[in-house]
Amino acid sequence: MNASDWDSLAAWLAKPLFEVGDVSVTTIGLFRLALIIVAAWWISRLAQLAMGRIAARRPNFNRASLYALNRLLHYALVTLGFAIGLSSIGIDLGKFALFASALGVGVGFGLQNLISNFVAGLMLLFEKSLKVGDFIELESGVSGEVREINFRSTVITTNDNIDIVVPNSAFVNGHVMNWTMRDVNRRIHVPFGVAYGSDKETVKKAALEAAAAVEHTLAGDESRQPQVWLTAFGDSSLNFELIVWLKGEAVKRPGAVQAGYLWAIETALGKYGVEIPFPQRDLHIRSWSPAARPQAPASAD
Repeated sequence: MNASDWDSLAAWLAKPLFEVGDVSVTTIGLFRLALIIVAAWWISRLAQLAMGRIAARRPNFNRASLYALNRLLHYALVTLGFAIGLSSIGIDLGKFALFASALGVGVGFGLQNLISNFVAGLMLLFEKSLKVGDFIELESGVSGEVREINFRSTVITTNDNIDIVVPNSAFVNGHVMNWTMRDVNRRIHVPFGVAYGSDKETVKKAALEAAAAVEHTLAGDESRQPQVWLTAFGDSSLNFELIVWLKGEAVKRPGAVQAGYLWAIETALGKYGVEIPFPQRDLHIRSWSPAARPQAPASAD
């Protein structure tokens, strides 16, 4: 390119596109703004990678705290980059703040859900009532592991590997069951029934053997040993429950764990010859004969 071409390009880049107050925004100014924002984003990524490497060398570092710190650092650096970019093109941030506040009043009414979800996300990060890696159950019955807490929503992955995107405000305004918030070990109740006349001690022995045979059962804690309760006299069965504490990794697999204990209980009951009943109904048939059947009255001639 010759000198005249460079002069033409420079003139085109310096040509005003629009004005913000008394400031004329040029093409080169917009490029500079975009470049600063991208640089801030890359700095944020590098900082997050550095903190990840530091946390990897410290096994006791809290994973949820690292995630919260990364998200807050990312928001802060990108916001700072945006502010520096605006200053680089000559926009007074003081005037821009007044403009933004005036604009925010009008736009806020239309973005109430977005703003509430953003604030709810910050509350989740600071309060740590919900953390990445927690296993939760929503009011709708959906359960899964928290994978991400983002600007507007939280991503939950179910045990069927289905990702569910839930607005952050749903966790603040609704009821959420957090299975791993305080302690990873949980106790479950596995109901089963046996036929009337079965020996209770034999049933208890079989159920405890079934609990010991399942790999999910917590062992080594005397205060959390499996128990067998007789809970009700049913229509066709004696109803029992196997009460068992689970290991931490089993808490996130409720369906598979329940199926595993039922499988083991059925095997153990069969080993001791204990019958698992099925609903029974008695049918009573009144005896009758053609001679005893009432005759129809004769019609008059």
